[in-house]
Amino acid sequence: MPSLWPLAMTGRSTVTAFGAGTEALRRALHERRTGLAPCAFPGAPEGVWAGQVTGLEAAAPPPALSTFDCRNNRLAELALRSDDFEAAVAAARARHGADRIAVVVGTSTAGIEETERAYTRREPGADSLPGDFDYAHTHDLHALPRYLRQRLGLRGPAIAVSTACTSGARAVMEAAALIAAGVADAAVAGGVDSLCRLTLNGFASLELLSRGPCRPCAGDRDGIVIGEAAGLLLLERAEAAPRDALLLLGAGASSDGHHMSSPHPGGLGAVGAMRAALEAAGLGAAEIDYINLHGTGTRANDAMEDRAVHHLFGDSVPCSSTKGWTGHTLGASGAVEAVIAALCLEDGLVPGCLNVETPDPDFRAQVAAGANRAAPLRRVMSNSFGFGGSNCALILGRAS
Repeated sequence: MPSLWPLAMTGRSTVTAFGAGTEALRRALHERRTGLAPCAFPGAPEGVWAGQVTGLEAAAPPPALSTFDCRNNRLAELALRSDDFEAAVAAARARHGADRIAVVVGTSTAGIEETERAYTRREPGADSLPGDFDYAHTHDLHALPRYLRQRLGLRGPAIAVSTACTSGARAVMEAAALIAAGVADAAVAGGVDSLCRLTLNGFASLELLSRGPCRPCAGDRDGIVIGEAAGLLLLERAEAAPRDALLLLGAGASSDGHHMSSPHPGGLGAVGAMRAALEAAGLGAAEIDYINLHGTGTRANDAMEDRAVHHLFGDSVPCSSTKGWTGHTLGASGAVEAVIAALCLEDGLVPGCLNVETPDPDFRAQVAAGANRAAPLRRVMSNSFGFGGSNCALILGRAS
């Protein structure tokens, strides 16, 4: 089978708490402006913050696809309308044919918020959900790739990936495998995750939610802020892409299975994923210029990642978390942060952790905080780690 890497990123789109489109996210990164705010989502725990997307009321699916209408698919719809992404896919469809473009997307919640709404509409004493509730087109994990494939007029494979907070990054790896195997010539890959009561209250029950804006890598960090987002990438073989296209140079994954909700304290799985990504890209640790950390803001996760990064890179490579801007967007985070990594490459930007003046004094990696840095970047690693011991690392870079 041909090599999976490199792949060209010939299209991209994001929707975050800053709104639709990658330029809104770019401006916020440079201005060091957070998208997090006190949570106004109905049924959320009191006193927590969130990264909520506004404007979804105007992002309904086209009438012919109205059965797919739910918060998660509206996020996806808004992403299709942004950054000329739909046009980029149409051009790829003209080049390769609708049968040769796959859809591989990650999500952890899918449209569960639609099920929550249906539950509140039950008749008193009823033991079933209302008859107009459409599980298959909303809550089902496969609803998202089905919607995107139909919406974009594609006929290639459609795959849902749900590996907790690595879903968006893992979808990129699965898309690469399909292209390398000759099943597809291009793929729409990424992740979409939306706010819902289950997620907000579930993380609250684990006592993992911050009581203000999250502060990844700070010595007094107190937890995560849940966000919602969509991140979509159009991936094609590098030889068919423009010379200036950004490339996915490699990726690596591991599953350490240490604990259902806690990372291995020594970061063994994280080290394995990062090392596999370096090997896939044919790079040494010294050739990485910046690492976008998973950096959720919890005590255990950030400490584990610091140990893992220091194990491979020492203190020679700047690293930081960007979740102070977007919040932790769960199944979308790996894809959204791949786009952030691309922006860092384009702008020569090392974003210092937001809301953090100095990093945890016990950390040994070179954590950037307090301000952004300008630096010539050629290769950036982006980490994603998830419940159940799922770990994934992507490496992005320039062709020349």
